[in-house]
Amino acid sequence: MYMVQRTFWISEIKRLLSQRSVLWLHGVRRSGKTFLCKSIKNIEYFDCELPSHRRFFQDVESALDSLKGKTIVLDEIHRLLNPSEVLKIAADYYPETKVIATGSSTLGATSKFKDTLSGRKRELLLLPMITQDLKDFKNENLEHRFLHGGLPPFFLNTKYFEEDYNEWLESFWAKDIQELFRIERRFSFFRFIELLSVQSGSMFEATRFAGSCEVSRPTINNYLNVLEVTSIVHIVRPFSSRKSAEIISAPKVYIFDTGFVCFFKGWNSLRNDDMGLFWEHFVLTEIIARLQTRRIQYWRDKHGHEIDFVYVPRGADPITIECKYSDGKFSPGNLKAFRRRYPAGRNFVVVSNLRRGYIKNYDGLKVETVGLQELIKALTSKD
Repeated sequence: MYMVQRTFWISEIKRLLSQRSVLWLHGVRRSGKTFLCKSIKNIEYFDCELPSHRRFFQDVESALDSLKGKTIVLDEIHRLLNPSEVLKIAADYYPETKVIATGSSTLGATSKFKDTLSGRKRELLLLPMITQDLKDFKNENLEHRFLHGGLPPFFLNTKYFEEDYNEWLESFWAKDIQELFRIERRFSFFRFIELLSVQSGSMFEATRFAGSCEVSRPTINNYLNVLEVTSIVHIVRPFSSRKSAEIISAPKVYIFDTGFVCFFKGWNSLRNDDMGLFWEHFVLTEIIARLQTRRIQYWRDKHGHEIDFVYVPRGADPITIECKYSDGKFSPGNLKAFRRRYPAGRNFVVVSNLRRGYIKNYDGLKVETVGLQELIKALTSKD
C-alpha cells in the first residue's frame, strides 16, 4: 500500500500531542495504524513485534535518554514486557519527548497495563475510512466503500477477496482474543460474530443468539463485551427518561465495518435497497471518528416510532439524527413522536447525495436536511 497522507488523522495526532506527550492510538487490526504513523514526518519508529526493539526498551531510562526531544512511535506496544512503565516514565520524566503508542485493543484489554496513565495521555480511536480518507485515497465511491469496507488494504483492492476477511478473522482470534481473553469455544465465538454482522444495526437480545452459538446467555453477553472492548462492534444504547412507553434496555449493535457485513452475507455487489443501512453504518462511523465518543444513542417507543441516532452534548438538549441515503425520502412521523416527549433540541436528516442543505418546517417542527460534513460541523460546534 502506498503511503497515503490521511490528513484528518494526522492533524488529530498533532493536536493531541500538543496537549499531552503520550498518545494512545488504537483501533482494529489492519485499520492502518502503522502506515499512519510512518506517514508522519520526522518520527523514530519502533516495531515492538521485533525482539531487538523489545530488548532496546528493557532499560527504559537509557532508551528514552537516547530519544530525548524526538517523536517516537511504539507500534504494538503491548508486546513489551513493561508497556505501562515505559509510557509512565516517558510522561513523567521526558515530557519533551512525544510518544505515540499503538495497539489493536484498548489499554484496559491487557493486564500488562497495570497503571491507568490517567491524566498522562490522550487517546485516539482509529476508525475504518471516513469521508476525508476517501478523498485522500482518491476514491469517493460510496458503493465501493460499503462493499469492500474501510480497512485500507481491503478498500484498495479492485476485486473482492473473501480470503482477506478469513485471514483477518484468524489473526484477530490468534493475536487479540487468545492472548488477551479466556475464550475457548472458537466456533461459538465466530458464529456470534457472523450473526452480529448479518444482523448489524438491529436491536440486540442475547437469548436470540445463545441457541445458534450453543452457549449460555451470560456467555453471549461476555462475547459482546469482548467485541466492544476490542472495537469490533459499536453498541448504540437506547435514549430514554425511563418512560413506560419507551424501549429502555435493548441496545442496537453495529459491526465495526460494512465489508464484514457483505462478507458474511456472501455479497459481491450491492442493490439500491442495501445502501440505506450501509449509509447509517457510515454515518455512525463518521460521528464516532470525528467526535471520538461512544455516547451515541438511538430512540424507540413501544408503538414502533424510532430515531436512528440521538446525541446529547454535555449540558445540552438531545440532537436527533435521521440517516437517508437519498434526499426526499424523509417522513416526520417518528421525529414528531420523539419531540412530543423531548421538545427542545435540533433535528437533522443527513443525506448522501445532497448538494446544498435546507430547512423545512413540519407543523412547527424545524428539520435541517444536511450533508454529512455539515452534520459533523454542527455536532462539533461550540455555539
